[in-house]
Amino acid sequence: MPVPNYEPWDETRAAEVIAEAAKQDGACMPILHAVQRTFGYVPEEALPMIAQTLNLSRADVYGVFSFYHDFRHERAGRHVMKLCRAEACQAMGADALHKHARDKLQIGWGETTADGKVTLEPVYCLGLCACAPSGMIDGKVYGGLDNAKLGKLIDRARAA
Repeated sequence: MPVPNYEPWDETRAAEVIAEAAKQDGACMPILHAVQRTFGYVPEEALPMIAQTLNLSRADVYGVFSFYHDFRHERAGRHVMKLCRAEACQAMGADALHKHARDKLQIGWGETTADGKVTLEPVYCLGLCACAPSGMIDGKVYGGLDNAKLGKLIDRARAA
Protein backbone atom coordinates (compact mmCIF):
# COMPACT_ATOMS: atom_id res chain seq x y z
CA MET A 1 0.00 0.00 0.00
CA PRO A 2 1.45 3.41 -0.89
CA VAL A 3 2.54 5.81 1.83
CA PRO A 4 -0.13 8.49 2.28
CA ASN A 5 0.58 12.02 1.18
CA TYR A 6 -1.73 14.02 3.42
CA GLU A 7 -2.85 17.49 2.49
CA PRO A 8 -2.44 20.35 4.96
CA TRP A 9 -5.66 21.44 6.66
CA ASP A 10 -7.65 23.76 4.46
CA GLU A 11 -11.28 24.68 5.18
CA THR A 12 -12.15 25.07 1.49
CA ARG A 13 -10.69 21.66 0.65
CA ALA A 14 -12.48 20.14 3.64
CA ALA A 15 -15.79 21.54 2.40
CA GLU A 16 -15.17 19.87 -0.98
CA VAL A 17 -14.34 16.53 0.63
CA ILE A 18 -17.38 16.72 2.90
CA ALA A 19 -19.73 17.68 0.05
CA GLU A 20 -18.51 14.79 -2.12
CA ALA A 21 -18.81 12.18 0.65
CA ALA A 22 -22.19 13.57 1.78
CA LYS A 23 -23.76 12.10 -1.37
CA GLN A 24 -23.54 8.63 0.15
CA ASP A 25 -26.23 6.98 2.26
CA GLY A 26 -25.46 7.17 5.97
CA ALA A 27 -22.88 9.81 5.15
CA CYS A 28 -21.41 10.57 8.59
CA MET A 29 -18.93 7.67 8.60
CA PRO A 30 -17.98 8.06 4.91
CA ILE A 31 -17.35 11.77 5.50
CA LEU A 32 -15.17 11.14 8.55
CA HIS A 33 -13.16 8.53 6.61
CA ALA A 34 -12.79 10.87 3.61
CA VAL A 35 -11.62 13.75 5.79
CA GLN A 36 -9.08 11.49 7.53
CA ARG A 37 -7.82 10.09 4.19
CA THR A 38 -7.32 13.64 2.95
CA PHE A 39 -5.71 15.27 5.99
CA GLY A 40 -4.35 12.27 7.94
CA TYR A 41 -6.72 12.95 10.82
CA VAL A 42 -10.10 14.54 11.50
CA PRO A 43 -9.41 18.15 12.51
CA GLU A 44 -11.62 19.59 15.24
CA GLU A 45 -12.64 22.32 12.79
CA ALA A 46 -14.17 19.73 10.46
CA LEU A 47 -16.71 18.43 12.99
CA PRO A 48 -19.06 21.45 12.92
CA MET A 49 -18.77 21.53 9.13
CA ILE A 50 -19.89 17.90 8.97
CA ALA A 51 -22.71 18.54 11.44
CA GLN A 52 -24.01 21.46 9.40
CA THR A 53 -23.81 19.53 6.13
CA LEU A 54 -25.75 16.59 7.58
CA ASN A 55 -28.14 18.72 9.66
CA LEU A 56 -26.95 16.98 12.80
CA SER A 57 -25.83 18.39 16.13
CA ARG A 58 -22.11 18.75 16.78
CA ALA A 59 -22.58 16.30 19.65
CA ASP A 60 -23.98 13.67 17.26
CA VAL A 61 -21.00 13.97 14.94
CA TYR A 62 -18.52 14.06 17.81
CA GLY A 63 -20.21 10.96 19.28
CA VAL A 64 -19.55 9.01 16.06
CA PHE A 65 -16.01 10.40 15.77
CA SER A 66 -15.07 9.55 19.36
CA PHE A 67 -16.75 6.13 19.42
CA TYR A 68 -14.65 4.61 16.64
CA HIS A 69 -10.97 4.15 17.50
CA ASP A 70 -9.88 4.37 13.87
CA PHE A 71 -10.46 8.14 13.70
CA ARG A 72 -7.47 10.24 14.74
CA HIS A 73 -7.33 13.55 16.61
CA GLU A 74 -3.86 14.30 15.24
CA ARG A 75 -2.11 13.75 11.91
CA ALA A 76 -0.68 10.28 11.50
CA GLY A 77 2.93 9.60 10.66
CA ARG A 78 4.03 8.54 7.18
CA HIS A 79 3.51 4.93 8.25
CA VAL A 80 0.74 3.66 10.52
CA MET A 81 1.58 0.55 12.49
CA LYS A 82 -1.32 -1.25 14.15
CA LEU A 83 -0.64 -4.08 16.57
CA CYS A 84 -3.36 -6.50 17.59
CA ARG A 85 -4.33 -6.45 21.26
CA ALA A 86 -7.09 -9.08 21.09
CA GLU A 87 -7.13 -12.21 23.22
CA ALA A 88 -5.53 -14.65 20.73
CA CYS A 89 -2.57 -12.35 20.20
CA GLN A 90 -2.25 -11.72 23.94
CA ALA A 91 -2.19 -15.48 24.54
CA MET A 92 0.73 -15.73 22.10
CA GLY A 93 2.87 -13.08 23.81
CA ALA A 94 1.68 -9.88 22.19
CA ASP A 95 2.06 -7.81 25.37
CA ALA A 96 5.84 -8.31 25.34
CA LEU A 97 5.89 -7.61 21.60
CA HIS A 98 3.95 -4.38 22.14
CA LYS A 99 6.41 -3.28 24.80
CA HIS A 100 9.26 -4.01 22.38
CA ALA A 101 7.59 -1.85 19.70
CA ARG A 102 6.90 1.04 22.10
CA ASP A 103 10.47 0.91 23.43
CA LYS A 104 12.03 0.72 19.96
CA LEU A 105 9.88 3.57 18.63
CA GLN A 106 10.10 5.51 21.93
CA ILE A 107 6.37 6.29 21.81
CA GLY A 108 3.16 5.09 23.40
CA TRP A 109 -0.11 3.97 21.90
CA GLY A 110 -1.67 6.57 19.63
CA GLU A 111 1.57 8.53 19.37
CA THR A 112 3.84 9.36 16.45
CA THR A 113 7.63 9.23 16.47
CA ALA A 114 9.43 12.56 16.76
CA ASP A 115 10.56 12.30 13.14
CA GLY A 116 6.92 11.90 12.01
CA LYS A 117 7.60 8.56 10.36
CA VAL A 118 5.59 6.05 12.41
CA THR A 119 2.30 6.20 14.29
CA LEU A 120 1.60 3.28 16.64
CA GLU A 121 -2.03 2.28 17.17
CA PRO A 122 -3.76 -0.61 18.91
CA VAL A 123 -6.25 -2.68 16.95
CA TYR A 124 -8.58 -5.31 18.31
CA CYS A 125 -8.39 -8.29 15.94
CA LEU A 126 -7.01 -8.41 12.43
CA GLY A 127 -8.47 -11.87 11.82
CA LEU A 128 -5.07 -13.56 11.95
CA CYS A 129 -5.69 -15.41 15.19
CA ALA A 130 -4.15 -18.63 13.87
CA CYS A 131 -0.84 -16.83 13.25
CA ALA A 132 -0.77 -14.57 16.30
CA PRO A 133 0.62 -12.18 17.26
CA SER A 134 -0.23 -9.99 14.31
CA GLY A 135 0.08 -6.45 13.12
CA MET A 136 -0.51 -4.21 10.16
CA ILE A 137 1.62 -1.51 8.57
CA ASP A 138 0.09 0.82 5.99
CA GLY A 139 -2.75 -1.63 5.44
CA LYS A 140 -0.55 -4.72 4.93
CA VAL A 141 -1.03 -7.45 7.54
CA TYR A 142 1.71 -9.55 9.13
CA GLY A 143 1.27 -12.65 11.25
CA GLY A 144 3.60 -14.65 13.43
CA LEU A 145 5.38 -11.55 14.65
CA ASP A 146 8.23 -11.75 17.11
CA ASN A 147 10.67 -9.08 18.28
CA ALA A 148 13.07 -9.69 15.37
CA LYS A 149 10.38 -9.58 12.64
CA LEU A 150 8.72 -6.55 14.17
CA GLY A 151 12.08 -4.84 14.58
CA LYS A 152 12.79 -5.26 10.86
CA LEU A 153 9.38 -3.84 9.97
CA ILE A 154 9.99 -0.85 12.24
CA ASP A 155 13.48 -0.30 10.77
CA ARG A 156 12.07 -0.46 7.23
CA ALA A 157 9.33 2.05 8.05
CA ARG A 158 11.75 4.45 9.70
CA ALA A 159 14.19 4.21 6.78
CA ALA A 160 11.54 4.96 4.15
